[in-house]
Amino acid sequence: MLDQLQHFSKQELEKIHNTSMQILGEMGVVFQAPAALQIFKQHGFKIKGKTVFFNERQLTTALETVPRQFEITARNPQKSVLVGGGDPVFAPGYGAPFIADVRGEQRRGTLEDYINFCKLVHTSEQIDMLGYEMVDPGDVPSEHAYLYLMQANLTYSDKPFMGSVVPKMAAQDAIEMASFLWGGRAYIQDKYVILPTINPISPLVWDHNMSDAIVVYAENHQPIMFENLMMSGSTGPITLAGTIVLQNAEILSGLVLTQLITPGLPVIFGNIPGTTDMRSGNLSIGAPETSIFVSANAQMAQFYGVPGRSGGNLTDAHIPDMQAGIESAICLLTAMRSGTTFLLHSCGILGSYLAMSYEKFIIDEEIIAMVKRILRPVTISDATIDFDTIKEVGVGGEFLSHPSTFEHFRDEHFDTILLNRMSYNDWVQQGRKDTSARAGEIVRSRLESYEKPEMDQEIEKRIHNYVQGKIAG
Repeated sequence: MLDQLQHFSKQELEKIHNTSMQILGEMGVVFQAPAALQIFKQHGFKIKGKTVFFNERQLTTALETVPRQFEITARNPQKSVLVGGGDPVFAPGYGAPFIADVRGEQRRGTLEDYINFCKLVHTSEQIDMLGYEMVDPGDVPSEHAYLYLMQANLTYSDKPFMGSVVPKMAAQDAIEMASFLWGGRAYIQDKYVILPTINPISPLVWDHNMSDAIVVYAENHQPIMFENLMMSGSTGPITLAGTIVLQNAEILSGLVLTQLITPGLPVIFGNIPGTTDMRSGNLSIGAPETSIFVSANAQMAQFYGVPGRSGGNLTDAHIPDMQAGIESAICLLTAMRSGTTFLLHSCGILGSYLAMSYEKFIIDEEIIAMVKRILRPVTISDATIDFDTIKEVGVGGEFLSHPSTFEHFRDEHFDTILLNRMSYNDWVQQGRKDTSARAGEIVRSRLESYEKPEMDQEIEKRIHNYVQGKIAG
């Protein structure tokens, strides 16, 4: 098979690794949190000021203990997810301060918007777990926002969820609140129930907040997903190869810290760099180079034998238009073809992470479903070829009314709930609705039919009281 998606050779993968180790050994990485520096010091790492240096043996020791797969437990056990088990895990957009409508207008996101996206995730057939900060709500005090978001994650869906990271207290509170679902912290020491995403500041710095978050989650035996939003040409080198190497070094340094704290702690190896648009200086995540980075990260995760993550339906577009569809579909298809095991930003993202769109959430679900169908292998066998039916219909016949068509059409063909397959006349008679308009109808229907999952009233009350107590001080 002629596949032109670049697969690095063994020599190329080793070159990326060896240069990464050269960066870690000669330049080092800054960890600003005293707790992190103390852990490195206790384990005999070379340290100068706040800069930690790494050698090959230290990295190899850490990689030996990272599991290849692990389960994130949901309060509904049937919705728990296996990371690294073959099928990718999908999570929605993350970190957007704005809501974008189909006309290109933006407004500040609200807590109600966040709750709505919790409901859409809960009712989704494609999204496996809740994100965190799917919308950054502007209508609640910023210092308390994480409490409201965690409360929504715990109560509006029974799928697994991601957790708050900054400041340090937000990580501690997230673990405490999550533990309520299982009867206390002692009961989550042997199960993974919450997933944070933690990132360095490029180049080569883990700030106080992120360093502390690594320590808090690792000490509480909860898995950690790393990400790296390096911008090639500004916070990272202009060359793609240089960006791949530098981001790789940064994530390896964080991975080592997790294993010093809790050997065997699950880690997801994630890099989602973009490029710097040289005309404006803006971040671009819809550029084709993003897909190259996505493929490279998947290959490096496989090289190290750990689960890998990347972005999903990424775009720079400000409305769910053709640009959004082109960029999102290319990136998602590349990520899934490359064997990425966890896809964040799978639904809803517009404007280079700055906005979430209700309509694009639905459109992205359809893209996920279509790519899943494309990548599902076709079985070639006597049964699937079904020569007897071909012979029975014969020359000049038709298969539409044959029993085999009625038996198999639901399994063989992708059945869209969103995209237009009507004739032109039927489309006109139905109101000439474009994809965004149909997506908006689905959003309204999903939110109207949403039913909140059952939760023990005492647990829900405890979560509520905890949040109110923290807010009151």
